[in-house]
Amino acid sequence: MAQHITYGIIGCGMMGQEHMRNIALLPDATVGAFFEPDDEMAARALAIAPAATRVGSVAELLAVEDLDCLLIVSPNFCHVAQMEEIAATRPLPLLVEKPLFTDPEDVAKLAAFRDSYPHPVWVAMEYRYMPVVTEFLTKAAEATGGIKQFSIREHRFPFMEKVGDWNRFNRYTGGTFVEKCCHFFDLMRHGLQADPVRVMASAAQAVNHLDESYGGEVPDIIDSGYVLVDFDSGARAMLELCMFAEGSAYQEELSAVGPVGKIEAFVPGPGRFWPEHLGAAPVAKLVTSPRHPQGPVVHDIPVDPTLLDAGDHNGSTFYQHQKFVAMVRGDGTPEVTLADGWAAVAMGIAAQESARTGQAVDPRRWM
Repeated sequence: MAQHITYGIIGCGMMGQEHMRNIALLPDATVGAFFEPDDEMAARALAIAPAATRVGSVAELLAVEDLDCLLIVSPNFCHVAQMEEIAATRPLPLLVEKPLFTDPEDVAKLAAFRDSYPHPVWVAMEYRYMPVVTEFLTKAAEATGGIKQFSIREHRFPFMEKVGDWNRFNRYTGGTFVEKCCHFFDLMRHGLQADPVRVMASAAQAVNHLDESYGGEVPDIIDSGYVLVDFDSGARAMLELCMFAEGSAYQEELSAVGPVGKIEAFVPGPGRFWPEHLGAAPVAKLVTSPRHPQGPVVHDIPVDPTLLDAGDHNGSTFYQHQKFVAMVRGDGTPEVTLADGWAAVAMGIAAQESARTGQAVDPRRWM
């Protein structure tokens, strides 16, 4: 029988609850305790994990004896301070939601954490574990003959409302290219097996949140833009983001091209947002298009409906926890390392800076 794994969770808002629903689907894993300061979110969390104990602080959570690992799903700007508190009080295997950090000034703190933390740290990059994206990444090298161009398009809904409206302001999120798009920068590095050397971006707050006000302050987050990235391998990548395009059939479209062909992945958005009058929601697709012989081959990549119902990320959160729990039991090492999460944020910071200044930026200054 596998070792039972008990999680302690920091933050049980919308994403924290998705994590809890997926942990509940794992055999021999439970949520033992959680810290969530908002009463409404805590009540929803207890409905998912009624046997869990709600505590009043990170310190109280770390004092709970029967914990095997920790999961941080708090607002972005809280992550680094909470990691430092864990390191100083009770280090355990750690899964940290993206983005790993938001403030460029935190780089030195991260370096100190990295050099002293005695347990594995896994950064939660759910997009790697969407079944169609996993297939895309597995087959890309063969299908392309070596990726030369890699593009990602996300056409989606606006940022949702969060407790305290923290996700409306750059100072809390790190900016949209950090908060949202670190997923895609991670996929670029992972898919290309290369590091970025130059980032160029053009972006704006074109449509969303302009008529909103919080304490007399209008949100300042980007809702659309383009990012070009040059890699040390000579490959290039592009991100196209639009957050007022929820009418699309597919939320994410990935394309990799090389000398022998092209491979594409099409990922639907959350099923709960698909209008009933349109019938069944789209199914994820993988398309391979060789140059010789010409002709695209389309593969449907369905996902277990139970996993689709457990979250908004095409089943990926379950598969991520499945691998994380195996690691906690001693089987393997983090697949998404602290360095991976760090580099993805550095690329996002560079994109924010490039969009602001109109100049190309080297992301290695934050890596």
